[in-house]
Amino acid sequence: MTLITRLTVITFVLTLFVSNAAYSWDANAEKKAHQTVTAFKKQDGKLQAFFDKAYGYAVFPSVGKGGIGLGGAHGSGVVFRTGQAVGSASLTQITIGFQVGGQIYSEIIFFENKASFDRFTGGDFELSAQASAIAVTAGASADVNYESGVAVFTMAKGGLMYEASVGGQKFSFDPKE
Repeated sequence: MTLITRLTVITFVLTLFVSNAAYSWDANAEKKAHQTVTAFKKQDGKLQAFFDKAYGYAVFPSVGKGGIGLGGAHGSGVVFRTGQAVGSASLTQITIGFQVGGQIYSEIIFFENKASFDRFTGGDFELSAQASAIAVTAGASADVNYESGVAVFTMAKGGLMYEASVGGQKFSFDPKE
């Protein structure tokens, strides 16, 4: 990897850390979140059970991810409780390992109970590198269980990325005013 490439990746990663502040409320973001929920349900109708039983959920309509050796991802979304938007959130991920390319995906995090929801909305919530995200396909949600009070589903939107990397996701939350 050339020095310029390394500096570019490092700058990108640092920018993700600096831009980790949650975004102010945006009605258009809520609309995109609802469209994302519809797309997930269309892909796997059994996800409806998660929406019905979850204490709350966070929807990230578009997460951009990229890397060459070092990588990162960032996206913003909307947090729901009883089907109502209660705030906005941001997602930041830093990864290290073999990776090259970029992709865009959507992510939904379901919170099984009040404790897991409160952890998320309380500030600095993180998903460890070992947390499993389930790629949504027809019937994929049938055998999924909550892990530490959360269940994570992703759906690819575009791009191509090869990776064998390790990294966790960090989130911030801003209540709807």
